[in-house]
Amino acid sequence: MIERGLALFDRLIVAIGSNPSKTYSFSVAQRMELLRACAPSSDRLLIAQFDNRYLVDFAGEMNADYILRGIRSPHDYEYERVMRHINADMAPHVQTVFLMPPRDIAELSSSMVKSLIGPEGWQDIVSRYVPPAVFAALDESVGDER
Repeated sequence: MIERGLALFDRLIVAIGSNPSKTYSFSVAQRMELLRACAPSSDRLLIAQFDNRYLVDFAGEMNADYILRGIRSPHDYEYERVMRHINADMAPHVQTVFLMPPRDIAELSSSMVKSLIGPEGWQDIVSRYVPPAVFAALDESVGDER
């Protein structure tokens, strides 16, 4: 998705926020570091974080005209459709652009990856679906739990 965003826009900001209803495997700082390790190198790419703010407000602060969102499923579409309208109410000048992820990762989510970790042989399965840096961090965190 980052590569597609860089192909579409002059500048791409990948913003990492925190959703209080989610449980994260890694801290914001760790997620930013993993993203830097996995993202293509580009002077047009900025990896940033925002806390306790709406994404659309952060986009405005960054002078962004667009929010790029991935849609994997009908459930994602319904959620993102509602958020697009709320964001438009809050900041009409910020447009939302939806992209579908590549087929090989279209059904993949962090929850799905987490559910694959643990049973014997999980490493062979999970390593197919995440970048090497993320796999190494997951493997290390599972090792720490043992």
